Amino acid sequence: MTVKLKDKEFVPFISAESIDQRLKILGAQISKDFKNDNPILLGVLNGSFMFLSDLAKYIDIPSEFTFVKLSSYSGENSTGKVKSLIGLDSDLKGRKVIVVEDIVDSGLSMSHLLEILQTKEPLDISIVSLLFKPEALKFPVEIDYVGFEIANKFVVGYGLDYDGLGRNLPSIYQLK
Repeated sequence: MTVKLKDKEFVPFISAESIDQRLKILGAQISKDFKNDNPILLGVLNGSFMFLSDLAKYIDIPSEFTFVKLSSYSGENSTGKVKSLIGLDSDLKGRKVIVVEDIVDSGLSMSHLLEILQTKEPLDISIVSLLFKPEALKFPVEIDYVGFEIANKFVVGYGLDYDGLGRNLPSIYQLK
């Protein structure tokens, strides 16, 4: 089944069931790796809202959650500039932080966020990203937990959007 958003058509790519299975694995690994910690999971809005919500259900250790909002996209293209839209209000000093991102492609937003986070003096920063596009990476970012490595194609659904649309789709679709 294709999905039409504005002027673009998208075809099924990663099913809701596949996403859920992968989140169980990621949640179990994070729970194991941070079993003696009380990590703070930092969701990057808007895209990570579904991913973090569902991932949290599979993390069975004490954890805290907060959000930051960054933006570098307009339509289906990166603007090349990162705007910090909502600041961080949690104290990260001496804390283990897990950044939760929907997708890492160029790495621009993530490298910008990591610079900001380092000034907060966390003990450690890990990154979990639902999707990773290694072909698109231009800024060196090391991702600790990857849901799915994908080709450099435009995707929507499960929190990812095209001009604000498609975030509510339970599966991920790629541009036709």
